Amino acid sequence: MRLDLTLLTLGVLFLVGLAADELGRRTRLPRVTLLLLAGVLAGRSGFDLVPAEAETWYEFLSVSALTMVAFLLGSALTRRNLAAHGTEIVLISISIVLVTLVVVAGGLSLIGVPVGLALLLGAIATATAPAATEDTIRQSGMTGAFPDKLRGIVAVDDAWGLLAFSLMTVAAGELYGNGQTGVVWHTLREIGGAVLLGAVVGIPGAALTGRIKPGEPLQTEALGLVFLTAGLAMWLGVSYLLAGMTAGMLIVNFARHHRQAFHEIENVRWPFMVLFFLLAGVSLELDHLATMGGLGLAYLGLRITGRIIGGWLGARIGGEDEAERPWFGIALLPQAGVAIGMALVAAESFPDWSETIITLTIGTTVIFELLGPPATLFALRRVVGKESGKTSAKGP
Repeated sequence: MRLDLTLLTLGVLFLVGLAADELGRRTRLPRVTLLLLAGVLAGRSGFDLVPAEAETWYEFLSVSALTMVAFLLGSALTRRNLAAHGTEIVLISISIVLVTLVVVAGGLSLIGVPVGLALLLGAIATATAPAATEDTIRQSGMTGAFPDKLRGIVAVDDAWGLLAFSLMTVAAGELYGNGQTGVVWHTLREIGGAVLLGAVVGIPGAALTGRIKPGEPLQTEALGLVFLTAGLAMWLGVSYLLAGMTAGMLIVNFARHHRQAFHEIENVRWPFMVLFFLLAGVSLELDHLATMGGLGLAYLGLRITGRIIGGWLGARIGGEDEAERPWFGIALLPQAGVAIGMALVAAESFPDWSETIITLTIGTTVIFELLGPPATLFALRRVVGKESGKTSAKGP
């Protein structure tokens, strides 16, 4: 790609990101959704204005942006937050994954989908979108127990989802004579290796960051840790999301040389996020929506139902306030890259179902990526806004 065209493309994309950010502030719409819509309009499904070469940046940007998000999500798992909400985070995250799996797989089986395919789609439905959820929480500016719990749940639930997916892949293989016993080992290796890598990066990172400039880590330190974690994770074939989350959790809990462990990541992440979401929108193909049919609508309805019931059940078991219980599942509707990754693995393992799996996953991901962030923002306003109103009504 010519240098002048590269610079022009970057300039336009950043200005579109600025416009989406400002429009989000004025309309209170999630800027994630606005960026995705802008990307759709400029991309293959719209006016096709973005050079094809620019799409080759997407892998680098997605890994970089998601690893930064993983560090920030890990930083939400402070000892104080875990002591206050750790039990609820674990219970709600496991409940959402299990109930979503059961509701989607069971519902699809009842309408005539082969049991093996239903199990795979149910497992794919457990995946979330950490970047979209985190950015929506951050844009809302809302703080308190509910946003802290959401960050904690998003940080850990994809690990449960990966385990569920590996087990359902094995089950589907056994049902249809396509043995997949190596999948469980691969998943355990991916999760365990990611946690170990996060510790290898996070423990020295906690000891070293913030020493050069007392009180604050340097931007170069922050970027160095992010890219080192992402690069090693990809080289070793483990999850960079889980590795970044583990490293972030260790640094925020054990660092002694700065006040804000991830201040610099927060400062530098937004340009990466702008390009990531815009190019994600560019790559979305709305044609898939037209081919989903009744199966796609059933999947959408069942996943939403599973998230809501799972969130409510986990919150009830965890002793959460009744006013919060219905909103956890709604706040966790966004779905993105992890689901696509699961779908690609499932399609490769079960070629007879590959077209159905890929088409359905991509089509429904488009919908959940566009409508999920507004649902997250709505849930935040219902819970946090109501709590703020109660506090104001009580007065000093």
